[in-house]
Amino acid sequence: MDSAISDARTPASAPARTPLGAAADNGLKIVVVGGFGVGKTTMVRSVSEIRPLNTEETMTQAGEAVDDISEVRGKSATTVAFDFGRISLDARNVLYLFGAPGQERFWFLWDRLFSGTLGAVVLVDTRRIDDSWYAIDRLEHHGTPFIVACNDFGGPEHPPEAVREALDLDPRVPLVSCDARSRESSKQVLITLVEHLQAHYAGPAARPRQEFA
Repeated sequence: MDSAISDARTPASAPARTPLGAAADNGLKIVVVGGFGVGKTTMVRSVSEIRPLNTEETMTQAGEAVDDISEVRGKSATTVAFDFGRISLDARNVLYLFGAPGQERFWFLWDRLFSGTLGAVVLVDTRRIDDSWYAIDRLEHHGTPFIVACNDFGGPEHPPEAVREALDLDPRVPLVSCDARSRESSKQVLITLVEHLQAHYAGPAARPRQEFA
């Protein structure tokens, strides 16, 4: 997977987006977080049932002095605030998805994005695994349950045990592989997160059905 996927528009073959209807009984806030160029915008776009809101701006030469783009050559736009999408679990429960900006200069926004968050997906590029540490540290600091999803960029595969060791992951944190461009793959990531949250919160009111449109 090319790192430029964060700039790809929704393909013509993608399912039609449904309009935003009346508010559901339970709006569950989820954050997709990770390093610069790991595919957060792409994941929100691929899975959202509405046309996603994004705050992407074109990258310029001036930005190269601030953001390290050596590992994301070909990336032409970047998120400067957050991405937003929505997916229904059922008639009463909706996930609201927020994609956090990855550059260090925007990390000050993360604490506000994490406020009221039910859980999070940490998206990882295993070629740049060090970029994931800050996201995990901040989520642990906030006490926010999360899972880790390794986005497929077409490089060599790494055994799950090696990724866990590199990230110093708690054995209770789910670790999955995904292709952020694929709606089905991104849905499976969210299903894994919802199942993890069910176990974490262990309360009937926090157990949305695992059904996706």
